[in-house]
Amino acid sequence: MIVTRFAPSPTGFLHLGHAFSALTAFCVAREAGGRFLLRIEDIDPVRCKPAYTRAMLDDLHWLGLTWEEPVRVQSAHMADYAAALGHLRARGLIYPCFCTRREIGELAAPQENDDVGPIYPGTCRNLSESDRAALARTRPCVWRLDMARACAQAGELTWHDAARGEIRAAPARFGDVVLARKDVLTSYHLSVTVDDALQGVTLVTRGEDLFAATDIHRLLQALLDLPTPRYRHHPLLRDATGRRYAKRDKSLTLRALREAGKTPAAVREMTGFPRVPL
Repeated sequence: MIVTRFAPSPTGFLHLGHAFSALTAFCVAREAGGRFLLRIEDIDPVRCKPAYTRAMLDDLHWLGLTWEEPVRVQSAHMADYAAALGHLRARGLIYPCFCTRREIGELAAPQENDDVGPIYPGTCRNLSESDRAALARTRPCVWRLDMARACAQAGELTWHDAARGEIRAAPARFGDVVLARKDVLTSYHLSVTVDDALQGVTLVTRGEDLFAATDIHRLLQALLDLPTPRYRHHPLLRDATGRRYAKRDKSLTLRALREAGKTPAAVREMTGFPRVPL
């Protein structure tokens, strides 16, 4: 059975691009007789607001979507991410990093590929235990994946994309990614990988801007002995100028469109989904 999910972060109101992504996951599941899940990815304690979560649920109901209850809210499941992090720590695959963003920016060389960004130079990777203990007394740390060691343990990995077929994962190009932040002991990469497995998601539908990041998720699946879903990365919805929709586009949030008198059917038409399967 196909199980899909829509997993927004409550850092603002949903816009047309979110509606397109949610409708994609919903319609794929319903047309296949599968299940559609909703997840609230609220691990950012500063940017995520309960008011935005309530608005999201309201807007999605208004759009005509329904989902299984209870909705998984990431902030209520930190123990799951801590367990995954503990498993990686026990295998010697993560290490504390005490570098500031400024220090990393000064040392890391920018990459040509925007999907990757600056690569962490590995400053803290081989610190002694005594050096780590000394730094911990004055600096907070993030926890990074030792990418070289992780890739060596996992071996060659692949994953399947609906449009591009079998993809050979190349997570090493991202360097030692952060798996637990200073302010919260998890990260997007860790949480989304654990959640998809715990929720039994079999098909991840999401924007093509996350295509490259799937390599990291595939590696974590292998390291944590988690199942690998299939993926379907859809094009990003864009405005007339070619710019993709974002939360900064206040006039194109679902809330603004509703207030302007648009009907759910009209908004669905704008996304290319004039009707939703019951």
